This record gives sequence, C-alpha cells and structure tokens, in this order.
Amino acid sequence: MASIFDSHAHYDDEAFDADREELLSGLYAGNVCGIINASASMASSRLSIQLAERYPFVWAAVGIHPEDAAHVTAKDIDELRQLYAHPRVIAIGEIGLDYHYEDSCPRKKQLEVFNAQLELAGELDAPVIVHDREAHEDILRLLKTFRPRGVVHCFSGSTEMLRELINIGMYIGLGGAVTFKNARRPVESAAAVPIDRLLLETDGLDAIAWATGRHISMKEYAGFLREQLKRVAALRGIAPHELERQMEHTLCTFLGSAPVIRRTFA
Repeated sequence: MASIFDSHAHYDDEAFDADREELLSGLYAGNVCGIINASASMASSRLSIQLAERYPFVWAAVGIHPEDAAHVTAKDIDELRQLYAHPRVIAIGEIGLDYHYEDSCPRKKQLEVFNAQLELAGELDAPVIVHDREAHEDILRLLKTFRPRGVVHCFSGSTEMLRELINIGMYIGLGGAVTFKNARRPVESAAAVPIDRLLLETDGLDAIAWATGRHISMKEYAGFLREQLKRVAALRGIAPHELERQMEHTLCTFLGSAPVIRRTFA
C-alpha cells in the first residue's frame, strides 16, 4: 500500500514541464500516496490548485515566498484568502523569511508580508508552511507571537531552536540533506525531534542537489523520499513501516483535517 507523503514539493516548477505527468504518476506508483505542493507566488498558487484539481493525490498550499514578496499588496493577501477556500487547498505556504536573498526583497518588506500571511492564517485557522534561511531569530520571534499551527520546512536551525519550536507547537520538516553522509544538523534534528512532530519532504530537484551535493534524475526522484524515510527510521532505531504509520498520524494532526487526508492513505 502506498503510504509515504511528500509534505513539501514544488511540482508546478517549470523544471518539471517536460515530464510532469510521467513523474507524478511514477511517484504515486512508487509508494508516494500524497503530496503538498507548496507555492511561491500568486501565479504559483494558482498553478498549485490546478495540479491539485488534476491529481487526486496532490494537495495545494497557497502563499508567497519571501523571494517573491517585493511587490505584494493587500489585494494579493485578499486573493490568498479567496484561494484558501478552494477544497483542494489545505495550508498557507510557502511563507517566511530569507535573509540570504535580500537582493530579491528587502528585509523590511519580507517581514511585512510574512506578518500579513501569519495574520491571514490565524484568521482562517489554517496551518502554515514556513521558510527560514538565515533568519532564525526573527522567525522564532514571530512564530512565538502568532503561535500558528505550522511546520518549519527543510529545518536548518540548531537543536536549541528545534526545542523552542516544538514547545510552541510547531512541526519540523526534513528534506534530502538527512541522507547526506556528512550532514550534521539535519541528522541531529532527525534524532532529536519528537516523532509526532516530524514530516518528510523533497522540496524539488534543486533543493535535493543543494542538500546532498548531487544531481538526481527524474527516475531517481521517484525513489528519493523512500531513501529519506529509511535514513530517518534508522536514526530513530525503528522500522521504516513504523515511521510510515506514525507520519500518517502526524500529518493528519498537523493539517487538522484528518478525515480528508486519511482518504489519501486508503
């Protein structure tokens, strides 16, 4: 039975234009039972919904990534509110702060847009998918202020930060870096995070290449999440199938929509 859920991907990316159909079908056939397609912009949010409408195992998150936040207006936030009402949308994301790429969007504007989207998530009682690159202090401060139900995806912070996030109810997303033999922080996080707060993700081909130091083919991509699951299970000292079962429960709790998501695991 297919039972691995990719909690953060970007299959709307143009990198998948040539063989998206083949890849998504291969993922589903290869024991990936569900995918949350996180968005980066207003255009990306609309495309994510289109994917979710086409593929029953794909769910959409709508939101504006900090790199795309420079020209966001109140009208965009209103449109996100409307998009969230779509039955295939289950989260607000990918939102957050990226101080590595301030040339794309100044820090002040990033903070403004992140605040606005956290406020929107609170209004809608929506889970959030949070991006954090070189912005740990501000991310932690704002999450403590708003207290959303959410996940910090591709977590790169310290074990101390992980504990603080867990204490305020956040979940931790781990990506391809956990499979890299020289990885330190992702391995520490995989071992330290409570198992009921752990989500696995791919985050797209570029993210896998960056995290692991190697480029993988589209054919390899279908099996990559399985590699991550085996690695994390080994770090936890449990069997992969036990981790699969736990992650089903964790995902349902995170999203707050267990009846909807459990149909994906059936």
